[in-house]
Amino acid sequence: MNFDLSEERTLLKDSISRFVRDNYELESRIKHSQSSKGFSAENWNSIAELGWLALPFPEEDGGIGGNQIDTMVVMEEFGKGMVLEPYFASIVLGAGALRRGASDDMKEAMFEGVIDGSKQLALAYAESQARFDLHDVVSSAKQDGEDFVLNGNKCVVQNAETASHIIVSARTSGGQIDTDGISLFLIDVNSEGFELLNYPTVDGLRASEITLTNVRVNKTGVVGEVGAGFEILQAVANDAILALAAEAIGTMEMLYTDTIEYTQQRVQFDQKLSDFQVLQHRMVDMFMEYEQCKSLLYRATLEVVENREGAQRSVHALKHLIGKAGTFIAENAVQLHGGMGMTEELRIGHFFKRLTVIDMQFGNSDYHLEKFAA
Repeated sequence: MNFDLSEERTLLKDSISRFVRDNYELESRIKHSQSSKGFSAENWNSIAELGWLALPFPEEDGGIGGNQIDTMVVMEEFGKGMVLEPYFASIVLGAGALRRGASDDMKEAMFEGVIDGSKQLALAYAESQARFDLHDVVSSAKQDGEDFVLNGNKCVVQNAETASHIIVSARTSGGQIDTDGISLFLIDVNSEGFELLNYPTVDGLRASEITLTNVRVNKTGVVGEVGAGFEILQAVANDAILALAAEAIGTMEMLYTDTIEYTQQRVQFDQKLSDFQVLQHRMVDMFMEYEQCKSLLYRATLEVVENREGAQRSVHALKHLIGKAGTFIAENAVQLHGGMGMTEELRIGHFFKRLTVIDMQFGNSDYHLEKFAA
């Protein structure tokens, strides 16, 4: 099979690569992560102006009509710079849910602002008791006339702090772990009873705990059909795993290339570290793990795009391998850099933290191994 990118996607890849190279020196990333927003508003506006926010939207909705392959190209390059801007949270997660379930009125009200970057989205799907199960939902939504009244808590909601609207999953019927009876609601963050507790995450991003206390949402704010939100969540989760895997691929590439460069410069016992055969073998192992992940990413992405029946199993396999290989590559990169690998001044440690968080998002390596086996 030919895995070469098309001419358009090659140009997209080169454009994003230049953007990351010009704007994401480690010092700049640290400075932006510590700012009030947690990212650069200037970079976000540039990403919007370059049209990357429009990539996955259908042309009839003002987008470019791309698919998961285009998102893969974007996220792999973003992974090389550990980009802070909320492309993943707003476009892959939030907009991913809206694209699948928004009414015509909701599309008209939201899509233009999301595409031009003036509106940002977040997806509140996780709850403390659920661990990685999307269908374990105790937050409730009770119908009251033309409105739904929401109560409950959502945890680790990425980009909630700067989002203008958040899509929240809540149970309108059924038991705690039923897949039926879960509904999605588009909520303005300024709604009464909607509270955020914001905090930085270990990888330099930001997340929030959300408390819903009698938050009223008109029935026009339901994303998709009432009680049928789980199917949308599952599709978004698959897109999210593909995007996170692509980001991890970019991060792994930087880890092993930085390690090779360092071992070619560092001298021990009058020899470059790269001359020691045992370390050569170690770096070949790192490269092979990276290549296996990249191959499986291509397979899973193509299967999801083509809606093959086996796509879900490939997604589980991919997320398991990304977690396992990411840990192996990151640990060896740190070890081969010695004590320097643990410092804030070197990006190796920052890459390590990001891969660790990626492993925990939407199910860790062990979770997806169990799903794959089942």
